[in-house]
Amino acid sequence: MHTHLQPEDWLKPRGYSNGVIASGQQMIFSGGLIGWNKQCEFETDSFVGQLQQTLENLVDILREADAGPEHIVRLTWYVTDRSEYNNNLKEIGMVYREVIGRHYPPMAVVEVSGLMEERAKVEIEMTAVK
Repeated sequence: MHTHLQPEDWLKPRGYSNGVIASGQQMIFSGGLIGWNKQCEFETDSFVGQLQQTLENLVDILREADAGPEHIVRLTWYVTDRSEYNNNLKEIGMVYREVIGRHYPPMAVVEVSGLMEERAKVEIEMTAVK
């Protein structure tokens, strides 16, 4: 079970939550997943395309634990270009809702100078509770 924490006098965030209380019997953690396919090959250099694949990879990890996106309690995104992220917010929102749905856990987005896989534009770590 998850309950979002939203202080009454705070402006409600869009696309994420500020905090969550989670209880369950299993905790699921992912490593930093990136936007390549099951064969560890990039199919696109598009930020939004890599993001979609990364989110699909997260859902695959959840599925292995008989869980789904609704069990996610925290996401940390690492992006290589803040401008590319900010310039694609509408598309990012569409892809997120398509893959994850209307579940908005607490998340952080951090700009980094690079990721270990040179072509990667986004890497996401996940915590879920089932």
